[in-house]
Amino acid sequence: MADNFEKEYNPDNITNIQMVVCIPSYNEADSISYPTIQADMGLIQYFGDKSAVIINCDNNSPDNTKKAFLDTPTKTPKIYISTPPGQKGKGNNFKNLFEKIVELKADAVVVVDADLESITPEWIQHLGEPLYNDFSYVTPLYIRHKYDGTITNGIAYPMTRALYGRRVRQPIGGDFGFTGELAKAYLENKLWDDAVANFGIDIWMTTIAINQRVQVCQSFMGGAKIHRTKDPGSHLGPMFRQVVGTIFSMMNPYSEFWTQIKYSRPTAIYGFGLGETEVPPEVKVNTQNLLDQFHAGFNEYAVIWDEVLSPNVCQKLFEIKGLRESEFNFPTDLWARILFDMALAYNEPDRDQNLLMDSIIPIYFGRTLSFVKKTKSMSIKQAEGAIEEDCLTFEMAKPYLVKKWKEKFPLSD
Repeated sequence: MADNFEKEYNPDNITNIQMVVCIPSYNEADSISYPTIQADMGLIQYFGDKSAVIINCDNNSPDNTKKAFLDTPTKTPKIYISTPPGQKGKGNNFKNLFEKIVELKADAVVVVDADLESITPEWIQHLGEPLYNDFSYVTPLYIRHKYDGTITNGIAYPMTRALYGRRVRQPIGGDFGFTGELAKAYLENKLWDDAVANFGIDIWMTTIAINQRVQVCQSFMGGAKIHRTKDPGSHLGPMFRQVVGTIFSMMNPYSEFWTQIKYSRPTAIYGFGLGETEVPPEVKVNTQNLLDQFHAGFNEYAVIWDEVLSPNVCQKLFEIKGLRESEFNFPTDLWARILFDMALAYNEPDRDQNLLMDSIIPIYFGRTLSFVKKTKSMSIKQAEGAIEEDCLTFEMAKPYLVKKWKEKFPLSD
């Protein structure tokens, strides 16, 4: 019931703290204890000289996530914060977090996913230590199966890198570190919409950090990311729209910056190489499903594609339609230009952005199928090399975007 809703439970009455570990959640009662215990061990082992708290930012989960979190035995004090009943969204959890960090005057914040099975105390060290060594924003580097994180591999990484010129391999990794100062900048930032309030939050944070010109680094987690993986051909829907929509919508306010950037540069890497690590769990892909959904898109969205894609790009897309699965190939340069054209259309006034997003999904399935086929016999390391090549192709195609952007949205002096 809403009338007995308690936004915050702070049993130790923590009012001022140096370091925070946050675990955002919705219905994670069965999994939240494990990352909470690991966070506690990490804080004690590596940040014993800092005052610390573990915060669960929750969406008022009906499955008793709150009780599971608070009942987990820890030496580090805990705070539970919730959005009001009916208000969901990872970004809304983060908004509560930003407010609390500013209130607590915390120096450093580490965020880890609630469904993490592979987290160790060292993850807290790796995400937190750089924040006490002149870095303001820390993204993770971990081994992932080559088909885990296809939105990252196919869109978020190459687009962020091509636009803003920073090679941040996991811009939506879910596990981050950032300073209290950056939390304040996030809280004050006016670029906030429904997508950011949900799954758009990770890419929003990364994009703002890069555009604020703060010191960004990547930190080796020392192992594979093991969490609830999904077939890239299913379970997309809202997450895809929110992540990709946020990438597109942030291009407008930051256009003066990214239209000037010609090429990317490496981002500092904190810590040592991954070395020998366990192999991440396999992600099974239904390739026939990807092909079927790609083909189905032509019946549903051909009119939109014809309208928003440049004639040359649209023609090439239709040529791929005729390919059988055995010979199916979706060139990276074409994929980059499709995303660039879609981004341009997304930023037009009066555009039905949801419909446009839905129209990208079948094309994305086709592109994912092509990547799966190309990397089928590759090791994870070789597939990484293929993704790096894709990113260079995006960078080479960027002048196409810049030229069209400046024509469509002339920058005001």
